[in-house]
Amino acid sequence: MDTKTLGKIGEEMACDYLKKKGYRILGKNYVKIWDDKTKGEIDIIARKKGIISFVEVKAQSGSGSGFFPEDKVNFKKKKKLIKLAQKWLSENNVPLESPWQIDVIGILVSQELKESTIQHFENAVEG
Repeated sequence: MDTKTLGKIGEEMACDYLKKKGYRILGKNYVKIWDDKTKGEIDIIARKKGIISFVEVKAQSGSGSGFFPEDKVNFKKKKKLIKLAQKWLSENNVPLESPWQIDVIGILVSQELKESTIQHFENAVEG
């Protein structure tokens, strides 16, 4: 399975997971390109109990290799997610002082898509 397909499957699984946990999905695949041609994307934007969560989804196929999908959210990616979240809030007239956070969902998917493990790291990135 190619990474693009795996990513789409992972995002669908993450949306289903969040809905079951009481989140309302506000948007998916929010993309921005800055003046310097830097591109960024937030996979899922959701709300629960008045808190907006900007969710980065990392999916990986295979079994435990000692590496977890959420480990792919490095310092550079975290900075980009914060900038994207602030842009989304501004574009949607939500005050920056409103409660918001950046979550990471890591998904390990079996090759046959028969089972998966989902880990949700709430407020995983500090602004």
